[in-house]
Amino acid sequence: MTDNNELAASPEYVPESLRALAAYLERSLDKATSIVMMRHTSDACTVYLGDPEASLEELKRIGTITIPAANGILESTSSGANTVKVDGQVYRFVRSFTQVGDMAAVVFSTK
Repeated sequence: MTDNNELAASPEYVPESLRALAAYLERSLDKATSIVMMRHTSDACTVYLGDPEASLEELKRIGTITIPAANGILESTSSGANTVKVDGQVYRFVRSFTQVGDMAAVVFSTK
């Protein structure tokens, strides 16, 4: 995975963590909103759909991923603009950080 709107040089291999991110990005595109990922426990991150400026109660919980998967997503993407190709589909999104309530959050936005 590369950033700055460049496609990965080796599109044949796609880590499972990026496949998971692609599935969440598909849902965010369907709802025209963002993916918000927060670490609530030492072994898992919760993934939400919604406006990262909203309260936690307003976000819709859509999944849980392991810390290794979350780390894989973070290692395969960068802050700012990203382009990822997964199974022939190109995803363009922006990765940023925010705080939801008192929790740090990573935001993936396709807007």
